[in-house]
Amino acid sequence: MNPREIRSGDVLHLTRSASPQFVRPITVRVIRLLADWQTYHGWCWIDVYELNARGDAVDRRSLYVRCEGVRQRTTPPAPRPRPGGIRFPAAG
Repeated sequence: MNPREIRSGDVLHLTRSASPQFVRPITVRVIRLLADWQTYHGWCWIDVYELNARGDAVDRRSLYVRCEGVRQRTTPPAPRPRPGGIRFPAAG
């Protein structure tokens, strides 16, 4: 992925192909690309929210990643159930 293709709001899946630090893959939502920070060719800094399995932001992080290893998530995290949602009586 080209750094110019990374946009605010993108949901990304980060594995070891993005950086050795991701032994355990994580899913993040991009806050912004830190384009003015110095990097090596092919690497970039991004501000992100780390997401849990339900898609909730659990931590804010600045990450240094290899752009080619970044993968856009094709399916969004599963929506969380709403408290007090509508309940239907059992058919019977």
